[in-house]
Amino acid sequence: MKIPGLSFSWKRAVGITGVKQRIARKTGIPTTRQGLERKVGAMVLGAVFGGKKKKR
Repeated sequence: MKIPGLSFSWKRAVGITGVKQRIARKTGIPTTRQGLERKVGAMVLGAVFGGKKKKR
């Protein structure tokens, strides 16, 4: 029987999650699939359209 609002993650307990977060912060490269897709997509759009433009 599950207790509502309580979950257990073996990756978090072992420390894998924290290590991945520290690596991502130091290198600037996301470790999640969604994060990588966003970063690569932004780089491609920046290359196509000439970088980021500021609103005035």
